[in-house]
Amino acid sequence: MALSFSYTEIILAFIGFMWLWGLSKLKQPIWNWPFVGMLPSLLLHVHHIHDRCANLLEWRGGTMLFKGPWFVNMHILLTIDPANVHYIMSSNFTNYPKGSEFKKMFEILGDGIFNSDSEAWKDQRKLSRELIAHHMFQKCLIKTTLSKLETGLVPILEHVSQNGVTIDLQDVFKRFTFDTTCILVTGYDPGCLSIEFPDVPFANTMDEAEEAIFMRHCLPESVWKFQRWLNFGHEKKLREGHATLDRVICQYISMKRVEMTKMSKDDNEEGFDLLTSYLKQNETTLGGKNFDDKYLRDTIINLMLAGRDTTSSALTWFIWLVSTHPEVQEKIREELTRAIIINSAPTKETKQWRLFQIHEVRNLVYLHAALCESLRLYPPVPFQHKAPIQSDILPTGHKVDPKTKIVFSLYAMGRNSSIWGNDCFEFKPERWISESGRIKHEPSYKFLAFNAGPRTCLGKDVAFTQMKATAADIIHNYQVRAEEGHCVSPNVSIILYMKHGFKAKVNKRWN
Repeated sequence: MALSFSYTEIILAFIGFMWLWGLSKLKQPIWNWPFVGMLPSLLLHVHHIHDRCANLLEWRGGTMLFKGPWFVNMHILLTIDPANVHYIMSSNFTNYPKGSEFKKMFEILGDGIFNSDSEAWKDQRKLSRELIAHHMFQKCLIKTTLSKLETGLVPILEHVSQNGVTIDLQDVFKRFTFDTTCILVTGYDPGCLSIEFPDVPFANTMDEAEEAIFMRHCLPESVWKFQRWLNFGHEKKLREGHATLDRVICQYISMKRVEMTKMSKDDNEEGFDLLTSYLKQNETTLGGKNFDDKYLRDTIINLMLAGRDTTSSALTWFIWLVSTHPEVQEKIREELTRAIIINSAPTKETKQWRLFQIHEVRNLVYLHAALCESLRLYPPVPFQHKAPIQSDILPTGHKVDPKTKIVFSLYAMGRNSSIWGNDCFEFKPERWISESGRIKHEPSYKFLAFNAGPRTCLGKDVAFTQMKATAADIIHNYQVRAEEGHCVSPNVSIILYMKHGFKAKVNKRWN
């Protein structure tokens, strides 16, 4: 007698099989389901994806293969092994460019330095390095940072301190770095950092674009392309954001071109912004292309992303960590006190409200160590994406080919016991200080916050300059306390922010 089943019975039987099969896998940290691979587990844990990766990579010895659905190209090799990182980022650098897949994910960055490879990347990097190192830009950096601290950040902290209100310091730091980065890159101050907290579409758009780019890493390409075709969800926000960024940046470029026609050679002796520097190349060509509006647009958006988001993220996590570790905070304050005395200030100034100059904080060892330790635990860019041109075998023995996506989890690297020891979850600036009292060098393939190899971050010194000046002024003059019961956890984006902001009260230390 032949057996017959309805479609409903077949579907129910399949679901029952999957459920029973899943029960047998409960002791494993991640399930590899038939047909759909590990994608369901990824989507189930996407709200805490960074900690999930840290746990999995600790359990798997630092490297594991994520298998996506069989019908899409979504196999990803996750690795935090320092040998693999060094090999990919340095030893065999030419075989691991950003590539076309990366460019599709980050299409909003255009042909800028983050998306470029080969000669185009080399030319952009060389010019950017020269302009950032130029003494006039450095002068502009110091002047802009100190001015924004005094006229922008301090009035806000004074206001909330006097009125006893709770403030989102993450939002404040975003505004601070958005203003300073915009001034340094374009020469224009958007006035985002003020007591009125004005809405700035450009800044909001960048946040939404970063979330959309992250979701492209979690979904099969066919899915997010389908969303883009239907124009909904994150893809709709990304398309709208792309248009907003283009419009605002084009306005800046147009305004700057007009401004420069009226500018004499003696103008801007106090230092100038990067857009002015590019335009002063007098139609210099780069890789056979003129500095047209498209080139300038791509350059500006890349520099804005690098300067605004990474520094504000780093400041947010750093101030939170220091405020929740009184012993670290006290050591930083002691070092700042010594810096005041060393710079020939009267002893009474050590217990007075004051703002620090750049030269006073530039070489402070413990402050630098504490910033590095914060960046280890909370790297502003929590992961990186690579793909080989030719098939290769990594130092760990894993085989990769051009269809293999390779992802480094910087967040997981900082929490891996085999890399940083059994105290890897602890906030200990002392691990960065040598017995002689100097900053201990850690190789970039172990501490990847500023990238590694030929693509090492050009703005590292710029970031430390801003972070040290800001941190010194806040820690010396104010007491920051996180709001009681406030939930602190990482967000889901390509930039590591706090999911719910950093809600805190700020009290003045000195009358």
